[in-house]
Amino acid sequence: MIRKRLALLFTLHISHFTLSLVAASASKPNIVLIMSDDMGWSDIQPYGGEIETPALQNLADNGLRFTQFYNSARCSPTRAALLTGLYQHQAGMGILAEDPGVAAPADADSGYKRYLNKSCVTIAEALKPAGYHTYMAGKWHLGYHGQEKWPRQRGFDRFYGIVSGASSFHAPRHPRGLTLDNDHLPEPTGEYYTTDAFTDYALEFIDTTPEGEPFFLYLSYTAPHWPLHARDEDIAKFTGRYRSGWDVLRASRWQRQIAAGLVDPSWGLSQRDDGARAWTELTEQQVSELDYRMAVYAAMVHRMDHNIGRVVKHLKDSDQLDNTLLIFLNDNGACAEPYTDLGGGLFSAVNQPRAGGAGGPKNLKGGSSYGTGWANASNVPFRRYKAKLYEGGIATPLIVHWPAGLTTAPGTLTHEKGYLTDMMPTFLEVAGASYPSEYEGNKIKPLYSSSLIPIFKGDSRDTHDWMFWEHYIDRAARKGDWKILGRIGDENWELYNLATDRTESIDLADQHPELVTEMAAAWQEWAESHDVLPNYHGTKDPKH
Repeated sequence: MIRKRLALLFTLHISHFTLSLVAASASKPNIVLIMSDDMGWSDIQPYGGEIETPALQNLADNGLRFTQFYNSARCSPTRAALLTGLYQHQAGMGILAEDPGVAAPADADSGYKRYLNKSCVTIAEALKPAGYHTYMAGKWHLGYHGQEKWPRQRGFDRFYGIVSGASSFHAPRHPRGLTLDNDHLPEPTGEYYTTDAFTDYALEFIDTTPEGEPFFLYLSYTAPHWPLHARDEDIAKFTGRYRSGWDVLRASRWQRQIAAGLVDPSWGLSQRDDGARAWTELTEQQVSELDYRMAVYAAMVHRMDHNIGRVVKHLKDSDQLDNTLLIFLNDNGACAEPYTDLGGGLFSAVNQPRAGGAGGPKNLKGGSSYGTGWANASNVPFRRYKAKLYEGGIATPLIVHWPAGLTTAPGTLTHEKGYLTDMMPTFLEVAGASYPSEYEGNKIKPLYSSSLIPIFKGDSRDTHDWMFWEHYIDRAARKGDWKILGRIGDENWELYNLATDRTESIDLADQHPELVTEMAAAWQEWAESHDVLPNYHGTKDPKH
């Protein structure tokens, strides 16, 4: 039943690329897709945050915000689903991508390749036949060993950024260093900061586009992923601001969300995570160090927003902003690694250019993070954080700005549900492009999501009555407003009514056993038809 329903939801697959429009024209919108890394749902001002993010606020005030948009809980799986329009397992990314120290095994099962497989196409590959120039700047994290897995070989005309995952912001170096197109670059000298440099190259790429021809830009920032690295002038704006602690911060953000209509006050505010102490239990030294960690984190978000503002200004100054579909979202909820309320790494490593990023991410080798308490606050009002399938792990801000295409009133909030896989059909529709059933001799898996364009016009759509997740043994499904969560190998499920309890505070599984049985069976059917099962190998989250 579920398999047939999903297959029928999207039918734009054909045997070869054919264009809905014969030639690219000036009427085709530019597409700019911007993603942050490990940022919480409530960090930015348009979603209740106190961190000054005027560029994003301006985009929200003149655009459309989603309150129920979802990601895949972790960086690589999210990137795979976002760029291919498929569930991450179908694209070969059921677990984290290979990194410098983790090469993909040659005999890996199809859903767990650790790099994008050949059964999918990226948005860049799909848009190029429609006349789009395709650019990427930032974090790839979808395959490392072998250039055939890199951005240039997956449809992007130009690339500047980091092929692997986490890296130093001030001094990225091999094997987690910078790459331009297909060439590794030496460690940068002088004053350098990745967020600024990614934007520099993104704007340079845009300027190479022939006049009147459309482009697709994927700007994938690493901010505010650990290690905690920011510019000194930005840190100074926030130091001392967080001495009142995460309990106060959580309450103030929640009140702003209620006032903005982002959340229903009847849901309540989720309990402080059990991995974080009450702020009053901390010593003065711990308070000072945690204030600084959060200040650096806020500075990273603030600097990212500054650079998003640069992109917007550049488009406006070149008379391209009105005809540019610009979307901002995040890859997962805020990061609590390594699950201590005091944060990860030595305090002395915070904002040290060569601390963190050279080795692997395991145990934050030399890196620094802000900890469980702040991550919990970043995800207000939701429960949990990155890598978990509670709302705090999978809910993302989504801001859409498109003066020539949005017909909703400026500043509109939509409560329509959406998922990463909606991006591919949305971009295909606005570009007049088609989705292939074959590409470069490989059979391509069909899409099942649908375009967000009806929502951009203020209408509703029927897509996503069912939604499914799996991440390192954790599993979840949503049917309408009902959501179940559990673990593979465990017969017990939790059940929540998100319409009345999106903070997932009241488990209703015992009251609705028949619904749990129905939803569990649907998850099983999805998992068996989307490369999760039967080849699932029982890998637990390496961060736990």
